[in-house]
Amino acid sequence: MPIGLIALALGGFGIGLTEFVIMGLLPEVAADFQVGEATAGWLISGYALAVVVGALVLTAAVTRFERKPVLAVLLVLFIAGNLVSAIAPDYGMMMVGRIIAALAHGAFFGIGAVVAADMVAPTKKAGAIAIMFTGLTAANVLGVPFGTMLGQAAGWRSTFWAITVIGVIALAGILALVPKTGHGDTTPGTLRSELRAFRSGQVWLSILVTILGYGGMFGAFTYIAFTLTEVSGFAASTVPWLLIVFGVGLFVGNTIGGKAADRNVDRTLVVLLSVLVVVLVGFALTAGSQVLTVASIVLMGGFGFATVPGLQMRVMKYASSAPTLASGANIGAFNVGNALGAWLGGVTITAGFGYTSPIWAGAGITLLGLVVMIIAAAGAKRAVRQAPCDGNADADGRVAVEPVAVLH
Repeated sequence: MPIGLIALALGGFGIGLTEFVIMGLLPEVAADFQVGEATAGWLISGYALAVVVGALVLTAAVTRFERKPVLAVLLVLFIAGNLVSAIAPDYGMMMVGRIIAALAHGAFFGIGAVVAADMVAPTKKAGAIAIMFTGLTAANVLGVPFGTMLGQAAGWRSTFWAITVIGVIALAGILALVPKTGHGDTTPGTLRSELRAFRSGQVWLSILVTILGYGGMFGAFTYIAFTLTEVSGFAASTVPWLLIVFGVGLFVGNTIGGKAADRNVDRTLVVLLSVLVVVLVGFALTAGSQVLTVASIVLMGGFGFATVPGLQMRVMKYASSAPTLASGANIGAFNVGNALGAWLGGVTITAGFGYTSPIWAGAGITLLGLVVMIIAAAGAKRAVRQAPCDGNADADGRVAVEPVAVLH
């Protein structure tokens, strides 16, 4: 394993921590700035919206530059954002800091996924992407609970100072350990060449699967605390520990999903999304049982995040002649899915369907994602059958007659 992947994972850890740790610190932040809970919640929503903007606009702006220096600049932006948050004198400046950090989020993961894939052999690309995303899962498993405890013990600002330090260490690691180029699979292109990748229908189908497949899981997860306390009967004090269990599922699923996607992306995604639908339906039906709820949480996290390396790899595969912007767009798609799932889950609760309704809604969204994935996979196989028999097509539908679908 190239050691540069560890540096990318550390950057992912810091960014994931910035995104999620605020959830556990909202009461302290709201009290310090003397704002209501809903207003404080915009520090989460504003961050998510800025991620989408950064994933598209910022990635598009840097496509013509070498990727390693771009990653370094993005981490400087991330460090600056968290520094602003740590010293923010009021709520408005805190929001500015959150937005600055979020702008780096989407572009870092989008470009970082391309760099990670270029650092390994073609048969190990999804696994390399999974290693980078391991930082994000570790942020959920370890970073969020410990960051919350640090903020509660030493003040919420101490957590953002700690994240700033993590960013500095990750920056040093990327400068020292990430090679300027990988195996030469991809090189920076112009914005026009990057936009050309979106001519591929498979790129758009992949992005849609990301929105629906990941959005379903996140929609169920958004209101999980209410499900655990109001339906399963857990005490509120046990929720953080149950979320750690969920995070363990994320970690394991991410690792296994990356290895499986390296063998066959489409088959892996169809299987994972199918099982995820079953898991969500089972969770909704058995949420009244504490034992089965714990099992469901682990499986939901595992199968939900196991899709991530494959989802990211698939869009890069069909945009492989110019993958940077498409990769960034797919990171934005994850956040669009987050927003969609959270919104629909909130609608079902408001409508009076109870605290298991977001899980049912998530199962429905994921089922739609599965249908789109089956259609996309069938289209890829049809392209293989229609392609000239010159040996330049594989089981996943990569054909040489379609430049944007070639994985060199």
